[in-house]
Amino acid sequence: MEFDVDLKLTIYRFIAEMARVPTIAELAPVVKATAAEVREGYQRLDANRVLVLDPDGETIRMAPPFSGVPTQHRVRTGGKEYYANCAWDALGILAALHAGGEVFSRCEQTMEPVQLVVGPDGPAPASWVIHFAVPASQWWKDIVFT
Repeated sequence: MEFDVDLKLTIYRFIAEMARVPTIAELAPVVKATAAEVREGYQRLDANRVLVLDPDGETIRMAPPFSGVPTQHRVRTGGKEYYANCAWDALGILAALHAGGEVFSRCEQTMEPVQLVVGPDGPAPASWVIHFAVPASQWWKDIVFT
């Protein structure tokens, strides 16, 4: 259990610093483990909904709120740009980093770009809203879709 917590924290520190998900080869020496041990840790973290892995079982698809793949939801802060899994996670990235920044996305109905500035007191007023078509209680039924 302690290894999994260390692995999780190392993954999140890496993402915060590098603005991308790490590979198993990059993590193994940092957590002082073999690639096989990291891979097994990934599986446990995936089973506990801490990570979402690609089908290969070795690539991080999601480390919520961070996305391991490019999405239309981008967050810019501290000179770095991160991908978020969804609009909600875009706000979550700024909260996780304890930082203000800018969120760039698009309206899925009109495909028009939207931008939101988020400061220390929260988001600036906007003329649009974020709508969640799937209730949060249902997200994990198909977390990649939602």
